[in-house]
Amino acid sequence: MKIWKGILPKAATLFLIFTVLCGVAYTGLVTGFAQAFFPQKANGSIIEVDGVKYGSSLLAQQYTDDAHMWGRIMNLDVSTYTDEAGNTLLYSSPSNLSPESEEYAALVEERVKKIQAANPDMENVPIPEDLVTCSGSGLDPAISPAAAEYQVARIAKANGISEEDVKLIIAKCTDGKFLGIFGEETVNVLKVNLMLDGILA
Repeated sequence: MKIWKGILPKAATLFLIFTVLCGVAYTGLVTGFAQAFFPQKANGSIIEVDGVKYGSSLLAQQYTDDAHMWGRIMNLDVSTYTDEAGNTLLYSSPSNLSPESEEYAALVEERVKKIQAANPDMENVPIPEDLVTCSGSGLDPAISPAAAEYQVARIAKANGISEEDVKLIIAKCTDGKFLGIFGEETVNVLKVNLMLDGILA
């Protein structure tokens, strides 16, 4: 009992010290640093114009109409929950389907037909892989420049603008490789569509 009486106060003191240091001080320091130097990224990279929040540049949004650019396949689950405005909440998650499974093959085949039907001008052009496959997260906000280029004719026709105008928008929304050598070039789908709508300049 004497041993426990000596150990317990020390253990409680250490627990309190590390709780304050790691749970309060460190968290507050990192949060404060992020808010001071990277506020936009720290708050979710939200795209906000004139007080209206249109979404995060880090999360995909689903577009299926001819006038907008399409992103990668999203595995959307309609939730029974709603937000404060009464809008139904949607959730997306990885499919966890094996590339060798029949279900995955059927999903890709369905997507191929949908892409071909929406882009008849590209009938003889191979469909970029990322337009008919799902990303690991199911929420990838970007596609390859090839996938964006594939949709130029449809988008231009639906919006009554030239293909060159669409290509200029795509160029503005294209991110290069990290440090010029790592990763791949990507096109942010949400930014492209907000520019097509005249929301972003």
